[in-house]
Parts: sequence; structure tokens; C-alpha cells
Amino acid sequence: MAGMYEIDYKIFGDDMQFIEIELDPMEAAVAEAGAMMYMDDGIEMETIFGDGSQQTTGFLGSLMGAGKRVLMGESLFMTVFQNRAEGKKRVAFGAPYPGKIIPINLAEMGGEFLAQKDAFLCAAKGVSLGIAFTKKFGAGLFGGEGFILERLQGDGLAFIHAGGAIYWRDLEPGELIRVDTGCIVGFQPCVDYDIQYIGKVKSALFGGEGLFFATLRGPGRIFLQSLPLSRLAGRITAASPQTGHGGREEGSVLGGLGRLIGGDQ
Repeated sequence: MAGMYEIDYKIFGDDMQFIEIELDPMEAAVAEAGAMMYMDDGIEMETIFGDGSQQTTGFLGSLMGAGKRVLMGESLFMTVFQNRAEGKKRVAFGAPYPGKIIPINLAEMGGEFLAQKDAFLCAAKGVSLGIAFTKKFGAGLFGGEGFILERLQGDGLAFIHAGGAIYWRDLEPGELIRVDTGCIVGFQPCVDYDIQYIGKVKSALFGGEGLFFATLRGPGRIFLQSLPLSRLAGRITAASPQTGHGGREEGSVLGGLGRLIGGDQ
């Protein structure tokens, strides 16, 4: 099974990326349903419960794996792409929105990585996808992304997607960085994650940044994104003529006042 984890890949594109994975005979990759862009003749698809890592434990194990995905808001099913031909074959998966595809070598991460719940794109078959609950009540209640993070486990390659530009950083022991909650892509489990009150109500109400931000304390590696999907969706919705909410300063109280003064309401 060790060979199942060792896959070759290429990432194409700039802002709208896709990843092409090269599979040796009988090698397989697993991906979110609907992520496939193209595949060579000789690759066979199979829809499975969960992430495929539970298949050896029978139906009950598969059902548990699928249940974890439901808790994360994902589909019950995933798709396995296996090369059944004699030579090397390729399969490609497209990113769901503008941003970057990040390869995560789980062996280099200590066998585990925590990511936002919609970050996973594809992986070598055998990588386990589970759930991780935030340890502190405040982090789940005010973190913007809920209590649940996506846990990737194994010693193979996994590929996650993030919006906009990507920034990664190795935090030293005790080193702390404050981050907008939506800008977190993922981090090693050794990183301490919490939510902190911003401290100034005026800044939160009129600055459009919210009342809380995330704190990440080292040691460990973190990945951040400049354009969270929620922020992109909010901007599109605010600018849509159907909503009647187009205009400047949409992220703050001034946005509503501006629309009122401007006669939009």
C-alpha cells in the first residue's frame, strides 16, 4: 500500500488553478465529488462512502467515514480515480474558485494537518479525512467557521485550496499572530488556536472587521489566505443589482448608513 501514497503531480494556472496527478498502474487518488476536470482513458471512477480510508473495515466503517463528512457540511460521497491500465495515466482536478492549490505532505507535518472545512480538494488514496473540534467554546462560537475543522491524517500527499494569495509561516514556540478568522486555511495541530475579543467596539462596528479575531500561537506551520470564499461571496452579493445593496463600505455600519443617505433604501 505504500505506493498508493507516492503520486506525481503538476499544478497549472495562476488565479484559477487545476492540478494534474500522474498515476502509476493501480495507483489511485480520491477527490471531492464534482472536482474532476479530465482524465485519461484507462482510469476508472468509483463513488464511495467517506474518504476511502475506511473501506477495509466494511460497511460500518464506511458509514462512519461518511458521517464525519456530513458533520463538516460535505457530501456523503467521494470519488476514487484508479489507473487500471498498464502505463501511466493522468487525472486532473479544478479549483472551485480563484485562489491557489497547496500541496500538503502529511509526512512532513507529523502525519496530521487541520484545515478549514471546505479546503480539501484531493489526495492520494489512503489519506484519512476526519473532523477536529475546536478545543475552546469561544473559538467555536465566535470563530466564524463553527466548531469543526477538517483533519487530514496519513503520510501521503493531500491538496487543499485557498482563496486569493497564500501566505505560510513557521511560528516559533510562543510566537503569536492575530488573524481574521476567515483568512485561516490550515495549520499543524501543535499550533494553539483560539478566538480573542478585539477590545474596541468602535473599531469593530465602524471598521468592518468584526468583534473577534483568531490567535495562532506556535510552534508550528500555518497557512493563510487573502480572499476567503465568504468574503468573496459577500462582495458579490453586496454588488448585485438584485440585492439593491451595492455601494462602498459594505463591511461596516457606514455601509448601511451610506445606502440610506444615498436613497438606496
